[in-house]
Amino acid sequence: MRDNPEAFKNDVSAAAGRPAAIEVTGLSKRVADASGELTILHGIDFTVGAAETLALVGASGSGKSTLLGLLAGLDTPSDGKVLLDGTDIFALDEDGRAAFRKAKLGFVFQSFQLLAHLNAVENVMLPLELRGDDNARAKAEAMLGRVGLSSRLKHYPKYLSGGEQQRVALARAFVTEPPLLFADEPTGSLDAATGEAVIGLMFELNRERGSTLVLVTHDPAMAARCGRTLTIAAGRLA
Repeated sequence: MRDNPEAFKNDVSAAAGRPAAIEVTGLSKRVADASGELTILHGIDFTVGAAETLALVGASGSGKSTLLGLLAGLDTPSDGKVLLDGTDIFALDEDGRAAFRKAKLGFVFQSFQLLAHLNAVENVMLPLELRGDDNARAKAEAMLGRVGLSSRLKHYPKYLSGGEQQRVALARAFVTEPPLLFADEPTGSLDAATGEAVIGLMFELNRERGSTLVLVTHDPAMAARCGRTLTIAAGRLA
């Protein structure tokens, strides 16, 4: 694990009574396999301060994407607890976790996860509409302008390059101004130059909005841009 002074400052703030943005205690995940049972994560513990940027790194199959899915409440653990902004997300039922994600989380995925039947502005409007925002279109258009896509509002995903699709995904993730942002290998399907531009934009947007960012990556250079790095090896924090 590598810490820098900014990460240390966040830890001091939490210790002084400021609630942690993310608090993970004894998190484990086991699944059935041909041999009986496979343990993917073993008793993970860590905290992330408000507005902190954290990279989760590790080899393929180490459990980092599984951990991110548990943090988001997209999967349930075998043991342990996750508190997001003080809420025990596994004390909520599935509908409750979905409502929490809608209110608090933004996501950026390697595969973009855009809806093919919606154009760029409609994809970005979607999380706002789900929240009942009457200004969804204006906010979506402004956010797409912020990521440099004002001229591509009505283009469908199949007519956008990979870099443009990921910019739409960034706009969608940030448009609700979520306090928590999770990114899973966000440049994994992009070429190096496009990926660098997209990741620079993501960190710039994150600084502007002050979200707590958790980033899964195998790229040491990308991880180095975060305030703190946690390394996962064979399902354990190294």
